[in-house]
Amino acid sequence: MNMSETESRTRAAMAKFNVPGITVVTARGEQASETLSIGVDAAGAPVGASSLFIIASLTKLATALCILRLADAGALTLDDALSKYFPDAASARAGVTLRTMLCHTAGLPPDIPNADALYGTPLTWNEIAQECLRVELERAPRTRVVYGNVGYGLLAMVVEHVTQDNFETALQKLTLQPLRIEGYLGSEPPRAPMKIADVRGRHAGTNIEPFNSRYYRALALPWSQLVMTAADALKLVRAYAGYPRLFLSDALRQQATTSQTNDLPGGYGGPFSYDKCAWGLGVDIKDDKKPHWTPPNASPRVFGHAGASGCVVWHDPDANVSWGIFGTRTADNAWLMRAGPKIGAALLERETRNV
Repeated sequence: MNMSETESRTRAAMAKFNVPGITVVTARGEQASETLSIGVDAAGAPVGASSLFIIASLTKLATALCILRLADAGALTLDDALSKYFPDAASARAGVTLRTMLCHTAGLPPDIPNADALYGTPLTWNEIAQECLRVELERAPRTRVVYGNVGYGLLAMVVEHVTQDNFETALQKLTLQPLRIEGYLGSEPPRAPMKIADVRGRHAGTNIEPFNSRYYRALALPWSQLVMTAADALKLVRAYAGYPRLFLSDALRQQATTSQTNDLPGGYGGPFSYDKCAWGLGVDIKDDKKPHWTPPNASPRVFGHAGASGCVVWHDPDANVSWGIFGTRTADNAWLMRAGPKIGAALLERETRNV
């Protein structure tokens, strides 16, 4: 395949930002995805099409898709209150619904308040789920977009409640298997995932290092710890685009990729806070956000997600093009924000020329 400009920009990003390896994957319409892999991971293992990546917050797309699939099946409604399922949850207040948790407007804090203290102890997902139930609201629902993890923990618990399966099993049945995704949550993959460079924090370099350790992967957090190939991760955003055709109903897909936040301010925090923060049912919507991980030549209707391990997936509905970028360096040095739009622009230019 001719990906010369994409490859040139990818190699430039690797050199400028010291990223050991990058996989770029793209697909247009119903066509099969194409993959470009360059370089190695932090341990020197070659990056390839079959390489497994820890996809960090892209995991939230898979969790959201479980809820959407159950909504399509009539097993729940998006405006169900959290109190319907967990009346004793500290955050089970008026206005806290599945919809507000999906679009980060439920009023929850970004994370479990004692997450740092808990990390490193022998926890299971069931124990972490109980911590999610204890988290209080930090603001009234529907007043600000506060991107976070707790809502997705509670959504995973709703999936367990409705299906009577543990979340890992429900995720396989509802999302991964129907999309033909090789994905691992909580169970150790059969081959070593790509090791990610530039992990920061007090546990870096230890046997419980975030992203790279068995301990981290075993926590099975439904907001950050799925492991899969780049091509399979792209399938998560393509499910929102209607591929495969019958995975979600058209009506629900259209709703999911339309902003649910009514022009509320907010976002991820810091430089990624916006006067208007568009968000769908699980997906970040570009709208007029600046800065953003998507290129200037992308439609404002672009939707997808970013992950702190150094990955993004996006779909442009106007061009009908999906793409993903997966690096073997965390996003902490801002390489993905600075280089991702340039790589994405080359992919969009290439795909639209080939229409």
